[in-house]
Amino acid sequence: MRVKLAYGREGPWAELPDRNVTILEPRFVAGVPDEEGAIIGALRQPIESAPLGELVTPDDSVAIVFSDITRPMPNDRVLPPLLAELSHVPRGQIVLIDALGMHRANTEDELRRMLGDAIVDEYCIVMHDACNDDELVNLGRTSFGHDAWVNRTYARATVKILTGFIEPHLFAGFSGGPKAVLPGVAGSRLVLENHSAPMLDNACARWGVTEGNPVWEEMLEVALKTSPTLLVNVTLNRDRAITGVYAGDLQAAHRAGAAAVRETAMVPVDAPFDIVITSNSGYPLDLNVYQSVKGMSAAMQVVREGGSIIVAAECWDGIPDYGEFKRLLHMADTPEGLLEMVRQPGYLVMDAWEVFIQAQIQIKADVYLKNSYLSDEEVESVLLRPCHQIEETLAELLDRYGPDARICVLPDGPQTIPYLQTR
Repeated sequence: MRVKLAYGREGPWAELPDRNVTILEPRFVAGVPDEEGAIIGALRQPIESAPLGELVTPDDSVAIVFSDITRPMPNDRVLPPLLAELSHVPRGQIVLIDALGMHRANTEDELRRMLGDAIVDEYCIVMHDACNDDELVNLGRTSFGHDAWVNRTYARATVKILTGFIEPHLFAGFSGGPKAVLPGVAGSRLVLENHSAPMLDNACARWGVTEGNPVWEEMLEVALKTSPTLLVNVTLNRDRAITGVYAGDLQAAHRAGAAAVRETAMVPVDAPFDIVITSNSGYPLDLNVYQSVKGMSAAMQVVREGGSIIVAAECWDGIPDYGEFKRLLHMADTPEGLLEMVRQPGYLVMDAWEVFIQAQIQIKADVYLKNSYLSDEEVESVLLRPCHQIEETLAELLDRYGPDARICVLPDGPQTIPYLQTR
């Protein structure tokens, strides 16, 4: 059989056996017929909130938080109708904040692709800098004992609008909602503490779980400290079409969106697989190895102990060279060594969370990386195994596990989160 994987802008087809192959995809939901109309309708009839037009006066200062390029959020389709609903507010009183968390700043070309020329040319855009203490303000301690540092421009606005999209998240349960604040516009130390090993070691810090999940609960706590005015989240299908718009009270709107995603994106299976082939959802999500850990983690949910994962990610942005992910992966020779390193008491290093998760995955299964930009040496330097052709690697694995090996394919990567029904 032939299966197309989400890879870069135009994924490859993989030739797979005709037997013992299970393909898991999110239940397809057609996009809304009128995206602009759906967004405007949600803003005028939000969930457990007054309409946006009634929440904002011409005297208000407005901060709109939007997702950076590592997310497939359709900012260029969501922000124009949102800004149109704020036409009574002078443009000089509106600022758009790029929720970079601890990611690199986006280039002007990237901003134009993400937002459209009109928004870039006509509105003030602020790049959040998690490491610039002068641009942060402390809102007090969280119940987890961490100081809640957030972006000063965002905190001082009289109207705060959080945008984003909702999908299952590997350790926060679901994306969207309060993640626009933490990590989106939070200070670096708070991000490091929220993503630290003691938080991630909690059994509830996983895909699709928010209740009892300390990572999620602190994100929500910090977001609520900022008194957000309105949440505007969307859900998407594999074609990046908007399938639902959830605007309103932060908790109520996100809860409604997450419930819809759970029904379409989380798929039960009855037994683990010997081999799982996954992607990282294609462009822009498969830009580097760091982001591709999400695809690996989705596969980990249903691969057996001692099994193998093949992840197809274009990696046009490398490992990457910025941040600490690459350096940390070079500091140990085994996944066990990496896990021991990041579990040291008080270990707060940028990107350690992604190293933690990658190490956990590799302790359970071998991981092969199919990419278009990294050499075999670079792949091996981060403890992964090179894959030149999926069919070639699969044939080698079938020789190892036998012709009756069970194979699972996640063509859309972490857009589908499988789980064992026994859990």
